[in-house]
Amino acid sequence: MARKSTSKETARKPNMREAILAAAEELFATNGFNAVSVRDIAQAAGANPGSVTYHFKTKDGLLLEIYRRHCGPMNLRRSELLAAAKRVRDLQDRLEAIVRAYVVPAFTSGSDLAGGGARFTRLRAVMSAEGNEVARKIIAQTFDDTSHAFIDAIHESLPHIPRTDIVWRSHFLLGALYYSLVTPDRVSRLSRGEADGSDPANAIEQLVQATVAAFQAPALDQAAPARRRTVASSKT
Repeated sequence: MARKSTSKETARKPNMREAILAAAEELFATNGFNAVSVRDIAQAAGANPGSVTYHFKTKDGLLLEIYRRHCGPMNLRRSELLAAAKRVRDLQDRLEAIVRAYVVPAFTSGSDLAGGGARFTRLRAVMSAEGNEVARKIIAQTFDDTSHAFIDAIHESLPHIPRTDIVWRSHFLLGALYYSLVTPDRVSRLSRGEADGSDPANAIEQLVQATVAAFQAPALDQAAPARRRTVASSKT
């Protein structure tokens, strides 16, 4: 006859699940997905490997749950802000509102359960760079729909810019966003203390204004002839 779980054991299970998630997130963010084993995660969480498989089945399932719990709230907030931004009539103001709708939740949703925070941002950067197929599928599943919505909204505001150029510039925005969140001390250091890289309001404003200017730059096929003329004139 199976033994019934005591109330003490039942209360412990959610805590163990959270401990496993926290340990896995820290290890993945530090060492990457490929280098971390289920045993490593269990040891860091003070659990046994069977607990990891009980709660998450596989290491892949654990990574998926980390992304879901972080990114659900952030994607929801981004979608809400995007819907409001698209109602702005002036195209210049609309573009800025769209960019702000993408950037702000990454900073203001800074808690570990709202898609922001340095640790999860670092994990996302590591997963993107690692080239792991499982991580790539999870990232696509988690972010692609929201990313397409923002790219389409920007293209509607800048119809003269090819969508492929907007995709590239959105890609650069994501890299700048990662770097701003993970290494704010670099801004403070390179500015010799004149700028506070850890000030989220200033970081948001700098990133929004720089990104708006980048999106409004001439399309690559329009800018190329001007660059060629500049190079030719410098040689004469």
